[in-house]
Amino acid sequence: MRSGYNLPHMCRNTHHFRAVGFLLIASLLWVACGRIESTPTAASLPSATSTLTPTKTSTPTPFPPSPTPEPLAASVNGEEISLAEYQSELARYHASQPSSDANAAYDNGARVLDDLIDQVLLAQGARENGFTVDDTLVQDHLDRLVDQVGGEGPFAAWLADQGYTQDSFRPALARAIAAAWMRDQIIAKVPDTAEQVHARQILLYNSDQAEQVLAELEAGKDFATLSATYSPATLGELGWFPRGYLSSSAVEEAAFSLQPGEHSQVIESEIGFQIIEVIERIPDRPLDPDARMVLQEKALQDWLAMKRDQSEIEIFLP
Repeated sequence: MRSGYNLPHMCRNTHHFRAVGFLLIASLLWVACGRIESTPTAASLPSATSTLTPTKTSTPTPFPPSPTPEPLAASVNGEEISLAEYQSELARYHASQPSSDANAAYDNGARVLDDLIDQVLLAQGARENGFTVDDTLVQDHLDRLVDQVGGEGPFAAWLADQGYTQDSFRPALARAIAAAWMRDQIIAKVPDTAEQVHARQILLYNSDQAEQVLAELEAGKDFATLSATYSPATLGELGWFPRGYLSSSAVEEAAFSLQPGEHSQVIESEIGFQIIEVIERIPDRPLDPDARMVLQEKALQDWLAMKRDQSEIEIFLP
């Protein structure tokens, strides 16, 4: 039993990653700058008093104006997340989880932008580790998606319903492939076994009562009897868990400081006042699926936190 822990949104085997065509925008700006720099200067033109034989000159064709930079929501190590992409993603998120609450809408916007930034960081990590997404790989995934939804017609309808075009979906899919590859590399490093303790608790809701129960334990009262008294449904059972599994670091730290048969002092946590007893302890026990998933999620979040600290991230939203 893992008390009070909610898995973050980033554990997303089914989450759709998005992308923007920032390289195309950058290349257009570069070409435009190159054209401007090649414009003849006044010093290179013939002087009005020149004795050279006049020649017929033509009026130069005016160059087209430089493209207006696309409004951005954020930039991650120079890789742009366009405002249009952010708004489209936010609309998809609201469509799946409608809410009229203004605060919730603001929180959703921050969550969506954080997700987009995380996706870019993962895709950049994949490239840094030598993973390349080419057109063949994208087309293979695209063909499988078309088959899964029942053909080109249903797939086109799904794209339209989600606010995608054929042109916008391909780069989104490419980034999704790269981000998923990097995610898999990170979580694959979580081992199958770990040091674990088997513990139970006495959970109380005021400090005076908790101190009274602790005094009873110190006087020799049986822990199992007291835990059954205060938690008759679960008998205080916490089960087996590794480091990094419990939502309360204080409870976990106390549990791993104890040997079998020992109990802790009163620990104040977000759910109340707890006293922990360790029943068993094994240095290399196989992780159960839930524990391994939690440790994988923690590994992913730790990696993203590290990359955020090392990256230049600019937010352009108000």
